[in-house]
Amino acid sequence: MGETAELVVMGIDASLRATGVGLVSLCGKRISLVHFHVIRNPARISHGEGLSRLYASISHLIEDYSPSVAVLESAFFQRNVRTAITLGEARGVILAACAAAGVPICEYSPREIKRALVGTGAAHKSQVGFMVKQILGLEETPPADAADALAAAVCHIHRLHNGRRGS
Repeated sequence: MGETAELVVMGIDASLRATGVGLVSLCGKRISLVHFHVIRNPARISHGEGLSRLYASISHLIEDYSPSVAVLESAFFQRNVRTAITLGEARGVILAACAAAGVPICEYSPREIKRALVGTGAAHKSQVGFMVKQILGLEETPPADAADALAAAVCHIHRLHNGRRGS
């Protein structure tokens, strides 16, 4: 391996049923994939059990990879109140898991993340996935939820290099 990562960033695409998690490292100016995963909660389990499993999964990933910072999409307007509440609960569980582990949290809007990777805040999911694949030198595009999480992590590193925002 040789170089030690100076920063490990955990991007998280929050959802109750399919939360994407992507970890990238920064060594010098090189961004590398560490891990990506989609935390799946089947519809058959209770809401509370899904939140509990999400908390445990995030906590285990933090324990396994020791991220320097966690990055989430900032909350955005939802037309469906039930969806907004469920997303808020999932985000709350994720924020609690990070806080309990002492992992600082940074948030970017979906438009900021898209602009950092694709150059436009109106980019489509497929464009974001393609850029994640290119930037990280992957053979295949990760699943959409994981690609969005990796995009958030890469966005944070780009923002640090551009001096726009710290962790």
